[in-house]
Amino acid sequence: MASKLLFLFTFFLFCLLAHVSSDIDIEDHQIQVVNGANRRLLAYVDCGGLCKVRCSRHSRPNLCNRACGTCCMRCKCVPPGTYGNREICGKCYTDMTTHGNKTKCP
Repeated sequence: MASKLLFLFTFFLFCLLAHVSSDIDIEDHQIQVVNGANRRLLAYVDCGGLCKVRCSRHSRPNLCNRACGTCCMRCKCVPPGTYGNREICGKCYTDMTTHGNKTKCP
């Protein structure tokens, strides 16, 4: 009887430790799943920090940050630097336009 209880307790402890270690692994690798026809895994992108750098020298930083944030959330990319290099993020970033057919992404 005591050996059964010891076995059950050990098994429960092992399961609990395995569950905790798998939670830690998930937190280290932040991946987002995109639903829809093009299901794929995308790495986490810090849109706030990247857009802050991108719009740091813009004449209207609040407007730039808002547009950049929208583009980053949709395309999961922000070009390096403060100006140019838009083609690095691909068609999603370069082809996004406003209602007035102006390029949206800074």
